[in-house]
Amino acid sequence: MAGFEKVIFMNMCMVYDNEGNVLALDKVGKGYSGTTFPGGHVEPGETFKESVIREIYEETGLTIQNPR
Repeated sequence: MAGFEKVIFMNMCMVYDNEGNVLALDKVGKGYSGTTFPGGHVEPGETFKESVIREIYEETGLTIQNPR
């Protein structure tokens, strides 16, 4: 299909507390190495909000409810 390209939606979320602490991940891997915020791909049928909640849990073990 000329004129079309595949799009992959991704998310990234900064997690912080009321004391000014920010959660960052130090990733080491084939696809990416470096310091980043938790995040990843939005799965088919998943809302953006659901994907953020899932990725935060998968990568940190934290359960969040209302990402903004």
